Amino acid sequence: MNTLRLILGDQLNKKHSWYKCVDKEVTFAMFEVQEELTYTKHHIQKVVGFFAAMRAFAACLEAEGHRVVYYRIGDLKNKQSITMNLQQLIDTESFDRFEYQEPDEWRVEQYLQEWSADLNMEVKAVGTEHFLTTRSELSHFFEGKKQFLMENFYRYMRKKHSILMTGKQPEGGKWNYDKNNRKKWKQQTLIPIQFEAVTDVSALLEELEQSGALFFGKVDPNRFTYPVNRSDAMAQLHYFIDHLLVFFGDYQDAMHDQELVLYHSKISFALNIKLIDPLEVLQEVERAYRENDAVSIEQAEGFIRQILGWREYMRGMYWLQMPAMESSNYFEHRNSLPTAYWTGKTRMNCLKHCVNNSLDTAYAHHIQRLMVLGNIALLLQVAPQEVDDWFLGIYIDAVQWVQLPNTRGMSQFADGGNIATKPYISSANYVDKMSNYCQGCSYDKKTKIEENSCPLNSLYWDFLITHDKKLRANRRMSMMYRLLDKMDSEQRQKISARASYLRAHTAEI
Repeated sequence: MNTLRLILGDQLNKKHSWYKCVDKEVTFAMFEVQEELTYTKHHIQKVVGFFAAMRAFAACLEAEGHRVVYYRIGDLKNKQSITMNLQQLIDTESFDRFEYQEPDEWRVEQYLQEWSADLNMEVKAVGTEHFLTTRSELSHFFEGKKQFLMENFYRYMRKKHSILMTGKQPEGGKWNYDKNNRKKWKQQTLIPIQFEAVTDVSALLEELEQSGALFFGKVDPNRFTYPVNRSDAMAQLHYFIDHLLVFFGDYQDAMHDQELVLYHSKISFALNIKLIDPLEVLQEVERAYRENDAVSIEQAEGFIRQILGWREYMRGMYWLQMPAMESSNYFEHRNSLPTAYWTGKTRMNCLKHCVNNSLDTAYAHHIQRLMVLGNIALLLQVAPQEVDDWFLGIYIDAVQWVQLPNTRGMSQFADGGNIATKPYISSANYVDKMSNYCQGCSYDKKTKIEENSCPLNSLYWDFLITHDKKLRANRRMSMMYRLLDKMDSEQRQKISARASYLRAHTAEI
């Protein structure tokens, strides 16, 4: 039976059972299409990263003897649509069956299902053989429960996969060492040089420019530094384990204006396009913990929680809540995203560093995304859709199944608390506690209502005032509301007046 199999750009799993044997009756199809570049505006490094990895994957399959049809972005026969390209192949070749791996994005799955439903041939969808849970496993786990607490799901996953376990008990006697993962980095430890898998993407970049594709950001055409093949992705993982894991847990929430990455692994891009799989990552990290005395339980568990707990939890919540998640707006925010998110031009030191680093590298770690970029957008009452589009477009590792629940659920609390138990908002105090961004900033981190007061301070307290009816009953917010209640009416009015001015004049921030 002559079979056509589709491989999407985030399905580069060389360990998939599809590739175990070479079958002359199987054709693999891969396409670089404008259709996937226009649903939001993407950072050039994201576009380059996906296309370079896809080309490398296709070349690897061909070298092993598999039949591959690959359309580059500038190919004349490229219809610039996945389904139109598939239909063209079906119309010109005698295929009896169409197969595809289940897409991780709701949008892609919907149009593949709709298109393939009209095919006059056998159609089969198979799993990606990547994740540690099924799409519905999380919903079954939380069935009948009022809250979707990640911690409970994380403990279930630890037991299920026997990761950091001693018999039936958690290694070290505790499930979670999050309280040990909140140290501020004060240059007291050495930061090793970051791993770079250098690839020349000049030819690809030229093709993209000739195609008329729209993108933003910058890229060095001779030194693209993200891994685009499995070998480099594994080298990146091993470099992290050998050189960075020893302090990862301690400083995973820290931020510094001279260090973008600190001890983070930067493997999320390779993971999300499936060059490597989560189980092998977890096993390698656990092996390092058990064999290297320098790697403490706090470091290993802090990292494992991100992969085994948070990553799988976010995927489960995505499929549980879609498509409603995509339109959720609990606070009914409607404001526009400040232009500073696109230019990096702002007097706020924290925002300036996080935005410019993102524009330069298509990367920011989770606290920069959550507690600076997401926090400021939430306090400014930006429409969640604009926040989604920015986060989805700017980061190289951003695919919707992980971006949307993190942005709309965690960062913007737009789902009303299904994912986060409280809004992740903060004044300047948190940013100062976890970074050196406040040092040398033109704003005063200690004041609320003066002209040079840090915008976070008035915006934070005004957020509590504005959303009193929706947040006061939240037990995790009770202490802050008790502090708010101690403010006299005149101070509250001045706070709200300054916050209103800031929201109306974001270009001046």
